[in-house]
Amino acid sequence: VQLQASGGGLVQPGGSLRLSCAASGSIFAINVMGWYRQAPGKQRELVATITNTGATNIVGSVKGRFTISRGDAKNTVWLQMNSLKAEDTAIYYCSYKNWASASEVDYWGQGTQVTVSS
Repeated sequence: VQLQASGGGLVQPGGSLRLSCAASGSIFAINVMGWYRQAPGKQRELVATITNTGATNIVGSVKGRFTISRGDAKNTVWLQMNSLKAEDTAIYYCSYKNWASASEVDYWGQGTQVTVSS
């Protein structure tokens, strides 16, 4: 499975960005895609996930500000980020997991930088 992420950039506090991730390759029908992020000097952390049926999990720190969704073809995932804060600055990674996998994540995208600064 290959994951191609895009949409990062520089935005002012309070602004919005939309990240996209397109999956290709041997995609299982039952899967979970999502976004993680890693800020400088910190460990990579979960942001949000979405299953092939549309069930979502969004961590508390971004709940109410970030929304995760999937396209009709189910192979594209978006992360809509609103009311961005400086602490949202990080490299954002798209993720993919086969439902039956024992791993938290099976494949990672290349990462896209999000910088929130005035």
